[in-house]
Amino acid sequence: MKAEELDLLFEEGKEDILEYFDLSTAKRPALEKTKIDLDLPQWMIIALDKEAKRLGIESQSLIKVWIAQHLDSAKI
Repeated sequence: MKAEELDLLFEEGKEDILEYFDLSTAKRPALEKTKIDLDLPQWMIIALDKEAKRLGIESQSLIKVWIAQHLDSAKI
């Protein structure tokens, strides 16, 4: 199957496309977590908590999303 055909099946959402993949060989690379300490000024923590609450997520999740978006846009 060509990638264009698979894309079309996915976009239509009428068929489960997982049957076209060998999930026994699927990998999720570099998902090991490493704990870090991060010191932030109080105003920044207050702003992060406020934004996380507005979005209905935890502050840690918001930080992860923002870092991931920045790294993706920087192509690192």
